Amino acid sequence: MTIRPIIAVPDPRLKQVSEPVEAVTDALRLLMDDMVETMHDAKGIGLAAIQIGVNKRVIVMDLSPSDPGDDGESSDRYDLSELKDETIRYFVNPEIVWTSEEMNNYQEGCLSVPGFFDDVERPKACKVTYLDYQGQPQELDCDGLLATCIQHEMDHLNGVVFLDHLSRLKRDMIVKKLRKQSKDTNVVEPL
Repeated sequence: MTIRPIIAVPDPRLKQVSEPVEAVTDALRLLMDDMVETMHDAKGIGLAAIQIGVNKRVIVMDLSPSDPGDDGESSDRYDLSELKDETIRYFVNPEIVWTSEEMNNYQEGCLSVPGFFDDVERPKACKVTYLDYQGQPQELDCDGLLATCIQHEMDHLNGVVFLDHLSRLKRDMIVKKLRKQSKDTNVVEPL
């Protein structure tokens, strides 16, 4: 498995709508394994393929609590105690087929928007259909953090980052700070 670079806002690839996957192959499973390794290395709880520059409708998630000695942001930001039995999840060509009318508010962050968090309101529950790691069709009822995370990652597949849910003023301020950070670290922004 390989840790891949995570692209960050304002990289224009994050605004692309991801392409459907034709089949779950060994090459796609290798991509998903790399995505899990990359997500864990970055201390994230979810990652869409577009965040590593691959324009495919693929998501990986791991909502299990971090090790007790781990000071990762995921364990600091979210109450993961309710998810202690969750494991790594793989979503190929996921589709949200139902959302609840009841809304929920979570303070979200994003591996493509490092260091910034803000409240985002989303449906409290949803139902997702997808292909799993073996290419088998699945359906999953999601609520709480699982529902928030799958909706956040599905946004990535549709060219939306969590900043797009914020006011224009907040969004512009964060993008400006990210641009400054990238210049300060001599990272060249894509055109």
